[in-house]
Amino acid sequence: MTADDLDAVVALEASLQAFPWSRGNFADSLAAGHEMRVLRVGGDLVGFSVLMSIVDEAHLLVIGVDRRQQRHGHGARLLRQVIATARAGGAVRLLLEVRAANTQAIAFYQGLGFAQIGVRRGYYPAVAGREDALVFEIGLR
Repeated sequence: MTADDLDAVVALEASLQAFPWSRGNFADSLAAGHEMRVLRVGGDLVGFSVLMSIVDEAHLLVIGVDRRQQRHGHGARLLRQVIATARAGGAVRLLLEVRAANTQAIAFYQGLGFAQIGVRRGYYPAVAGREDALVFEIGLR
């Protein structure tokens, strides 16, 4: 991902989330040197990911695939790339949070080997207050 991709990534994120990352969030991640990827199909941007690495841990901050392109393996392809990148960077585990109500994403992560290790109470903004996040991890050794 480069600065030239930000408008398309922000638009895609806004189409996927009720409380999306802002352009500033993505720009800050670029400036911080986070590992940021886009996935293109036929020249069209259909997915993205942002990975933050800290010493021997990695944290998937955000990932998304265009709804019209979901269930075609693009999310798995992106996530496998994130896992490979984290492993190559020396991380021993990869963490992520997911909304407790997002059963589709939970099944997706579990299908790729992630296991729930905790709950962050009131982590996400919601229409009526806050929503819990489930914390997942996968070992990378």
